[in-house]
Amino acid sequence: MSIDRSLKVKAGLLKNRNVWTRAERLAALTKSRRWSDGDEVLGLPKVRTSLKSRTKKKKKKEAEE
Repeated sequence: MSIDRSLKVKAGLLKNRNVWTRAERLAALTKSRRWSDGDEVLGLPKVRTSLKSRTKKKKKKEAEE
């Protein structure tokens, strides 16, 4: 069954998806030079889908004495 258009959340499109389409995987593999145009399309290597942004802890400025 499908969800009615009025019940869909617009922010749902902004989340990171767990599964990529083959075209998205090929683009990521091409960017990282793990796949080229002549290679097989089936049996592609795994691709990490979401990268968590790590925030560096800010160093506390020590009061000068």
